Amino acid sequence: MRSQHVEGLPDMQTPKKPVLVVGATGLLGCNIVRLLRDAGRSVRAVVRPGASEEKRRELEACGAELVPADLKDVDSLRAVCREASAVISTASATVSRREGDSIETVDRLGQLALVEAAEEAGVGHFVFVSFPPSDIDYALQRAKRGVEERLRSSRRLTWTILQPVNFTEVWLSPMLGFDPVGGSVRVFGTGRERMSWISVADVARFSAAAAETEALAGKTLVLGGPDPLSPLNVVEIFRELGAPECTIEHVPESALEAQLKGATNELEEAYAAIMLTTARGHAVDMRPALELLPGKLRTVREYAAAWLQRVGVRPQYHETREN
Repeated sequence: MRSQHVEGLPDMQTPKKPVLVVGATGLLGCNIVRLLRDAGRSVRAVVRPGASEEKRRELEACGAELVPADLKDVDSLRAVCREASAVISTASATVSRREGDSIETVDRLGQLALVEAAEEAGVGHFVFVSFPPSDIDYALQRAKRGVEERLRSSRRLTWTILQPVNFTEVWLSPMLGFDPVGGSVRVFGTGRERMSWISVADVARFSAAAAETEALAGKTLVLGGPDPLSPLNVVEIFRELGAPECTIEHVPESALEAQLKGATNELEEAYAAIMLTTARGHAVDMRPALELLPGKLRTVREYAAAWLQRVGVRPQYHETREN
């Protein structure tokens, strides 16, 4: 496979030990694997037993070495960390769950075990993909903050902590009720609070680069997209580009607060807390991160135009600003 230049990753002069990607079968993890392989890096992609054949084929097609491991199995973590140059972890029980998976076993204990396994194996660098701190106290946030503190206190690892806000391709998609192309949009809160929606591809670029970029070592970076936009701003962008008028369903903050209070388990609690955080918005100043890793960030307008093209609507471009 001929390597390509990938923005943020230095051109490889000599073969390096493999980068271990934990969470490789997820949306972000798969993007990270693909970027690293495009740059000619050797990649170990953790695939749990029972993972879909489609995911396996996708990872194999880009040349990754598939290795079996589970965050709940300490011995398996020790095995896959051996001879790795870096570890990138994106895994969470909120994304993919199986029997025995929970916030406690995966997001807290599992990630802590992975850090320890990386230390024991002499891994050089650990990249942990987390999310920004919130003023809401819930188990998932406590788990993330605990892993972050464990990394910062390590004397045997260098580290980078990435805290992206909401992924464009997830939160502005039918998966979560946001379907302006289909004519209906679910909005959390008033829909007027701005969020720096970030593309999965941009988070993947920072994650892959952090495994090798000295300037990112020892840094905790909050990541967002180039334009803080409210959900209603996003709906208007779709309309400007040719999407139909749509029905907007508002989920009040009070309903989300009640959902959080009434949660019967840690996953329900996490989902309610994240939706409530989304309703309150989070605008990110990306200048500090882009000074360390320059590059163009994908805009929501570009995402909307690509979506419309996929469904056969020719985007109508206007000279308007996203604000």
